[in-house]
Amino acid sequence: MRWVWLPVIGLAGLTAACANVAPVATTTSAAVASAPAPIPGYDWFLSEDEGTARLAYGVEASDELKLGLDCAAGTGKVDLVALGKTGTDEIYLESGGETERFAAEGEPSLLHDGDLLTATAQADAPVLQRFRRLGWIAQWIDGERAAYAPQPGSGVNVERFFALCG
Repeated sequence: MRWVWLPVIGLAGLTAACANVAPVATTTSAAVASAPAPIPGYDWFLSEDEGTARLAYGVEASDELKLGLDCAAGTGKVDLVALGKTGTDEIYLESGGETERFAAEGEPSLLHDGDLLTATAQADAPVLQRFRRLGWIAQWIDGERAAYAPQPGSGVNVERFFALCG
């Protein structure tokens, strides 16, 4: 009779042990967990006008632009505008571990040191799609990384931009 209770006691012990295990926290991907902090005064701003959209990272209502993305609705193409070192021939972007270099044309910037770079990319380029999911992107300029993260609540502008571009 003693042996009948042994499996029941063992099962009760295992159940008690499981009850004392803390629940496993849902983890986010390393890319989300390591998202850069927003830069005070800078944000992602979306403007739409007659079938075109512009997503710009900079200071609102100023000429202070770090990175701009333009598209015509439904085209699936994104025109990139960024600042770069004089003589640079690419825009080098990173988001959550994805990186991509886009061949660019440059011309001297009238407002900043260096060149104003322009390039065209497909909206479904892996680095842009990762940006779409995470809400932040970084640009590598002359070996230095500049990360552009949204202020709280403005990350929806990134998704709205890509939804318009197609």
